[in-house]
Amino acid sequence: MLVWYVGLSVFLVATVFRSSGVDYRLIALGAVLPLAIDLPFGHRAYGHALVVGVAALTIVMVGTIRRPRLLRRRLLCVPIGMLCGLVLSFAFANDHLFWWPFIGADYHHDALLPSTWVVVGEELAGLVVCWVLVGLYDLYLPGPRRELLRTGRLPAHTAAS
Repeated sequence: MLVWYVGLSVFLVATVFRSSGVDYRLIALGAVLPLAIDLPFGHRAYGHALVVGVAALTIVMVGTIRRPRLLRRRLLCVPIGMLCGLVLSFAFANDHLFWWPFIGADYHHDALLPSTWVVVGEELAGLVVCWVLVGLYDLYLPGPRRELLRTGRLPAHTAAS
């Protein structure tokens, strides 16, 4: 269930932000964080509530006051990834959980993962998106791939340039 979250989060952030300062390793980490938070519960719980993503964003913003700007830019990738993970998990479909605790403290215990066929479909879609990313950013070449793994950044040039 990781390729769906990691691949699409990286693709969405790369497409929307088009920033050279994004650490896509932290985007990927943030994208799977809601699942990791809820794993001990065995169902969707606090990790899929919007307030947790907003709290992470607030902690980064407040925690990096008077710190180097680069640190803030890097750490902001985690909550951005978390919010991508919430969108990709369709957490907003369960309004009691997504808006917890604002519309009540009770929520339905939705399964952590959807049905097997949905997971297979999402993972296949994630693989296709990863394949597109590999082609767009020349990640089949050792240099750009090494840069991504070392710095978390996608190469500035694309195959389309």
